[in-house]
Amino acid sequence: MALLLFRLLIIILIIYIFYKGVRFLTDPKRKLDEAYEKGQYYFYDDVKNVRKNFFISYKGALFEGEKYLGTTEDAFEVVSIFVWVHDVTKLQGLTKDDFYFLEKEILMSYPKAKINWKNPIEQLMKDQNV
Repeated sequence: MALLLFRLLIIILIIYIFYKGVRFLTDPKRKLDEAYEKGQYYFYDDVKNVRKNFFISYKGALFEGEKYLGTTEDAFEVVSIFVWVHDVTKLQGLTKDDFYFLEKEILMSYPKAKINWKNPIEQLMKDQNV
């Protein structure tokens, strides 16, 4: 009887370890950290939760975006987004085209939103409107 119980506990432990391993490998936050370390693009967001900020890893820089809910013609949607970079020194080498790409990617999830960049990106993007 004790041997049977021991075997059952071993099987349950193996299933639990397998479950935790799959959860770890599919965790979006881990994927964001990995993309940031490798300098790759990754968009981490919970579209259903307006209170949670989104994060973008792009060319070695980590951007964070804050979403604001507002009214449109027929619904409540995200109407304003403020985006900033965590480490300004990581912006070296990025061009306006890179920020246009990021805007396009953000607008795919939030088509009605107006994107506002915080300094120093704001200064670079203002030059486009002149």
